[in-house]
Amino acid sequence: MSFRREKFIPKGGPSGGDGGRGGSIILQVNSQLHTLVDYRYHARYQAKHGQHGMGSNKHGRKSDDIILQVPAGTLVKDAETGEILADLTEAGQQFVVARGGRGGRGNARFATSTHRTPREWEVGQPGEERDITLELKLIADVGLVGKPNAGKSTLLANISAARPKIAGYPFTTLQPNLGIVKYREYSSFVMADIPGLIEGAHEGKGLGLQFLRHIERNRIIVYLIDPEDPEVEDPLETFETLRGELRQHSKTLLDKPASIILTKKDVWREDWLAKLKARFPYPVLAISSVAHLGLEELKHHIWRELEKTLSKNSE
Repeated sequence: MSFRREKFIPKGGPSGGDGGRGGSIILQVNSQLHTLVDYRYHARYQAKHGQHGMGSNKHGRKSDDIILQVPAGTLVKDAETGEILADLTEAGQQFVVARGGRGGRGNARFATSTHRTPREWEVGQPGEERDITLELKLIADVGLVGKPNAGKSTLLANISAARPKIAGYPFTTLQPNLGIVKYREYSSFVMADIPGLIEGAHEGKGLGLQFLRHIERNRIIVYLIDPEDPEVEDPLETFETLRGELRQHSKTLLDKPASIILTKKDVWREDWLAKLKARFPYPVLAISSVAHLGLEELKHHIWRELEKTLSKNSE
């Protein structure tokens, strides 16, 4: 509340300016980011208040917004209800998590022809406060699914520029890896190596519960199966286990186009491709990532499958 006071102007009238709006909290997709790890260590953010209104009809300055950078594929949920608030998938996309409060009005706003000296003024609105959960689902064209040590990381390393950790023991991959696979001269697609699934993954066994959600965004799924896995008698059993874990996590995953890749062809003791091809419900190919057998055929097959999904989506 303020009144104009100047020499020779005894009744200058009200001159209280409005307060500035408080800052908002905004999430923005940054294509250079790939994890949400920063928010594990800094979990609370508060924008500043707007500036108070002043005399001489001077309005307060609006506070700056806080813009938090997140990777593409971030799902924003209300922490209390679990409601999905936003699905941030495109570079530059923004979502206002909590809006800053509107500034209050100064007494100059209340002046009328019959109320020349108002002493009323208005308190600003409080800003919004919200608890949210951020969940990252990687965006890739192709998702590699298989048991631990099935050869997913080796395949990704051999057909892309990605350099995942590779070793001869289970659960070498502890987090999803993305690789850009070049196809012919000017085309490419993104492939994701998901940590190995074991029976019961949808219940949290192994590393499955942490990473099954990443498969939801993949356009096609590629099952990698070692036909000479000593832990199973029939390679079809491995496929049924993997497919069953996807079904338990989300039945919609079974609607995605899929292919079967039989790995480690260079050390086979028998022709598993001829023996198994008719038994699987999806197209079957055989490769050896180490010996570079069948990799070009695999890229060509995946590209054809991706083109089919694009044509279906455009119909």
